[in-house]
Amino acid sequence: MTSKSSSDKPVGVIGAGNFGTVIANILALNRNVLLYARNEELVRKISQTRENRGHSIHKNVTMTGSLEELAQSCDVIFPMVPSAHFREMMQKLSPFLHPYHILIHGTKGFDITLPKGESIESVKKLSRKEVKTMSEVIREESVVVRVGCLAGPNLAKELSQRQPGATVIASHFQEVIQTGKRLLRTERFQVYENSDLVGVEIAGVLKNIIAIASGALSGLGYGENAKGLLVSRGAVEMVYMGRALGGDTKAFLGVAGIGDLVTTCNSPMSRNFTVGYRLAKGEKLKDILEDMHEVAEGVNTIRIVKKCADYYNVRALITENLYKVLFEDLTVQEALDYLMRYPLNMDIDFL
Repeated sequence: MTSKSSSDKPVGVIGAGNFGTVIANILALNRNVLLYARNEELVRKISQTRENRGHSIHKNVTMTGSLEELAQSCDVIFPMVPSAHFREMMQKLSPFLHPYHILIHGTKGFDITLPKGESIESVKKLSRKEVKTMSEVIREESVVVRVGCLAGPNLAKELSQRQPGATVIASHFQEVIQTGKRLLRTERFQVYENSDLVGVEIAGVLKNIIAIASGALSGLGYGENAKGLLVSRGAVEMVYMGRALGGDTKAFLGVAGIGDLVTTCNSPMSRNFTVGYRLAKGEKLKDILEDMHEVAEGVNTIRIVKKCADYYNVRALITENLYKVLFEDLTVQEALDYLMRYPLNMDIDFL
């Protein structure tokens, strides 16, 4: 390890999307930050204009296009990369990582490893062996042991406006949690802790499904009663599915679960909400996704979680019906009619 004390070292952020940029700016209130973007042109542009995606870049943020420079300069790294590119990014970063590094990711998606010749379309069911959280990908692809995740109701636009907000740092290591708190906490940004890393990661992924459904309800013109029903039933579905995938019920009832769920289900700023809203207005999924500047993680999540629900025999009505809307030509209205007719008797039966 270099002689520089870790409190003098910059903190690394990988990914200059909306969320990565905002987290870099929050970290820059306390420390110098290296922000990585893989596109050299973007690195130059942000360095010159000190602006990205409508966000001014804090003076303590320096751009880099080199993962090697980032890993050598920073002991603590925050990867903020969509799940579809996460494993590839880790494979590129891995040669430069050491056991002393701490990685705290902010990605709300799953990684899947499929048998040779299979695709997400062709495979019928998925078990937990094939479905990985990002912390598991980090452990599989690198020598890093101290891993955490950043979760909770983190709408980039509100955070960039310094509105009050909170996040959860989850890790099996108290040191990772304390490091994350020290780096991120400001007078406007509260940081909670959770030791159920997998549960918190799964909660952050699953709520994106319910957010798409919430956008669809709004797109159909329904009001708060319908949304209250959806959010409460969605929370129950998250608990069932989350437990099947290895999370603890408590993770789904905190800031990273219910907190994030309520925020995303009520926000037209959420990409997943937007997908649902536009679907309900009659747009085709392909056109919506081509038109979006950033990934709506929930679309791929629905594909994966539907196949996990089939494998574990979990009744996940919202997920199953959204799957039919996205990939089997069911209309949003037909899906809603089905959900309203389904004979559910118990309200809460998991506590």
